[in-house]
Amino acid sequence: MRKQVLFVLVVSLVAALPNAVLAQEKRVNVSFGGGYTTPNSEVRDHLGDGYNFNVGLQFNVTPMIGIEGVYSFNGLGSKRLSLPVSVAPGFDTVPTDFFADMNMQYGVGNIVIQAPEGKIRPYGLAGMGVYYRPVKVTTPGVGFVPGYCDPWWYVCVPGGFVPVENIIGERSSTDFGMDVGGGVHFGIAYAEFRYHYIWGPEIGPTVNPLDGSTGTTTGTTKANGQFIATTFGIRF
Repeated sequence: MRKQVLFVLVVSLVAALPNAVLAQEKRVNVSFGGGYTTPNSEVRDHLGDGYNFNVGLQFNVTPMIGIEGVYSFNGLGSKRLSLPVSVAPGFDTVPTDFFADMNMQYGVGNIVIQAPEGKIRPYGLAGMGVYYRPVKVTTPGVGFVPGYCDPWWYVCVPGGFVPVENIIGERSSTDFGMDVGGGVHFGIAYAEFRYHYIWGPEIGPTVNPLDGSTGTTTGTTKANGQFIATTFGIRF
């Protein structure tokens, strides 16, 4: 009789082991995703749309509450601005194209509220983090290149004037920000959106060249950022 009871207990423990391991695995989720990032509000006048790539780690405190950490790289497209340029102060100006592009990297921590079970599980999140935003401003120009051949570049240049890119300035800023959003789990797949707001540095006095004139001087302005990111990926 004792052997039968012991056998039943052993079989029960072996049967319960996969469920116990699965429960432990669900305490921590790893996510990988990518998608589309759009500048919002005034930022949209100065930067173009781009992409995002995210890596995240979530600790499930309870089946409904999780603590998430995410690193994201966002590559934003160039934005063309036409600025008046002259050879010297007081001379006639000529509209000249300038291009600005930026990538945004951030690490955020969020509180996640999620449906505890089901094939389709919605969730919401909110948190704060640190955002790094380097910006480069360029304008096209012309430069003289002597003739040369480079076998490792697979190119031979006869020499002459060629288009070049003049870097007008490079700046970066590291600031605090926040994100709010939500999404839906479909098994191990997920789809989500996040709204990011960044408290940027104060710049000024500034000149707004977008009115088509020589520019209108304004007071100091905070370089706050607003972005909307849509991401699709897997979380397991």
